[in-house]
Amino acid sequence: MSHHQILREVFGYEQFRGPQQAIVENMVSGQDALVLMPTGGGKSLCYQIPAIARHQAGQGVTIVVSPLIALMHDQVGALHEAGVSAAFLNSTLSSDESYQVEQRLLKGDITLLYAAPERLTTPRFLAQLDSLFERGQLSMFAIDEAHCVSQWGHDFRPEYRALTVLHERFPGVPRMALTATADALTRDDILERLQLEQAKAFVSSFDRPNIRYTIVEKRDSTLQLLRFIEREHAGEAGIVYCQSRRKVEDMAQTLVDAGIQALPYHAGLDNKVRQQNQDRFLREEGMVMVATIAFGMGIDKPDVRFVAHLDMPKNIEGYYQETGRAGRDGLPADAWMAYGLQDVVNQRRMIDESPAGEEFKQALRGKLDALLALAEATDCRRVRLLGYFGEASQPCGNCDNCLEAPAVWDGTDAARKLLSTIYRIQQMSGVSFGSGHVMDIVRGKTTEKTTQYGHQTLSTFGVGADFSELQLRGVLRQLIAMGALQVDAQAFNTLQLTAASRAVLRGEVPVLLREAAAESSRKPKRSARLGAVVKAPISLDSDGLLRYSALKAWRAEVARQHNLPAYVIFHDATLAAIAQRAPQSLDDLQGISGIGVKKLEAYAEEVLRVVTLA
Repeated sequence: MSHHQILREVFGYEQFRGPQQAIVENMVSGQDALVLMPTGGGKSLCYQIPAIARHQAGQGVTIVVSPLIALMHDQVGALHEAGVSAAFLNSTLSSDESYQVEQRLLKGDITLLYAAPERLTTPRFLAQLDSLFERGQLSMFAIDEAHCVSQWGHDFRPEYRALTVLHERFPGVPRMALTATADALTRDDILERLQLEQAKAFVSSFDRPNIRYTIVEKRDSTLQLLRFIEREHAGEAGIVYCQSRRKVEDMAQTLVDAGIQALPYHAGLDNKVRQQNQDRFLREEGMVMVATIAFGMGIDKPDVRFVAHLDMPKNIEGYYQETGRAGRDGLPADAWMAYGLQDVVNQRRMIDESPAGEEFKQALRGKLDALLALAEATDCRRVRLLGYFGEASQPCGNCDNCLEAPAVWDGTDAARKLLSTIYRIQQMSGVSFGSGHVMDIVRGKTTEKTTQYGHQTLSTFGVGADFSELQLRGVLRQLIAMGALQVDAQAFNTLQLTAASRAVLRGEVPVLLREAAAESSRKPKRSARLGAVVKAPISLDSDGLLRYSALKAWRAEVARQHNLPAYVIFHDATLAAIAQRAPQSLDDLQGISGIGVKKLEAYAEEVLRVVTLA
């Protein structure tokens, strides 16, 4: 079959998207490639279609390197649904099951085989690949989540470094490295580490126009999150990221108490519980997963309507990758983050306390600074986000700053008063203090500590009485973000002046901040459960909504029987298109996006029955 035939007949799509066709043609012709494509951009098809085409041409099996068991299971399940011979080798298989897969592999019965990098580099597996290579039956390597090979990437995994063996041991076998997130430094590292210097690079736009970016000042983050979910996403699937395991469990329970279906996920949970929670999130509708960053890479769930951060990530790559798990189906979704001074302090401390070398720490500080600048920005978030990845863009009209331009105030005077106070404290006491004490002095607040150290006698005591604590926290956050202040993690998070402080003290560098927006103090009501309102990806009349609801119920039952997430059977957009067309015959189902030949054979009769009865 031609590439277009495979796209249409196997996967049910009429047209390639973006650079997919060029990538497919490059791989079918046996060339190496580096593919950077945003989450939801269709990376999987870029290697699945060449794998099918090359297998049909007698060139053997494609090996897909993936670090994610969940992704392997779901992609192999989806390929089986589409009529493609695929398998995986991972720790979930028994020794007998693994042996059977290996025998099928050596017989040439498998088109795509998914394996973790650790397994790929074992002597046993390499010997099997040697046998295939000698017979000309090793078609291609697809290295997914390729940023894991780079020390500069946000999710470095040492086992990926061993993948250089592929180039050395199997010369001439084309390789494709794929990732959704990599800045210029990480891209160069991927090419060098995987010896892909001659590979053709395909860099798609990093823009996800369907995602609305919002970053709010952290006050009561729990209340802010509950309000956000209640107002924007009641009954919808989402992910909430927290930094600590304890916070994950507490927040999951808080959401449950508020009537929201929620589950915790972190590395400290029992493996069985963690897997059960992930399976429920993938298979049930309207589920919210509260997690550390241990969760998410490779999660293909298309209908995640929001990703919320209650703690700031380490860098823009992490933020982009995590927020990119929202709206994979192309429908409107939210990336929401609550951000405060303590986030800046914590991230700086983690870098400073790291055992890494100074060069590496400096790179981490630079990446964190870019994220801080994004959080503090008063202009378009998307322009800044895309600019980080080297992509020029125009104001998007779909971020908080574009939708409602923030009021800005000049915090230069407040910044100079804070820095002067820190200087005078050190001159007087010979020691440094934390942000709370510094703000108390500037605002003229007499406390046990100001009295103990005599700081009420400082000339700056009370000079900022007209500033609120909220305003001063924002100024301190900005000063740390711009490097005019640093946090000494070794001395109880005390504030220290830097070389950049001098320019601010002299008034040479302005400090502009967004004004804190007033928020309602009303507590959110218990969230309404999903089911009262059926939301479809496209506009449907009342009869269409009935058909859509019936199709979703049917799909859920089929998915349970097959032990697969519902979207592997059909995406919501496919069900909505069926509901809108109200097909009466097989011919009426032809051409609906997402229905390939195998799925038409397997499900057409049932789909027509459900539509007729709805």
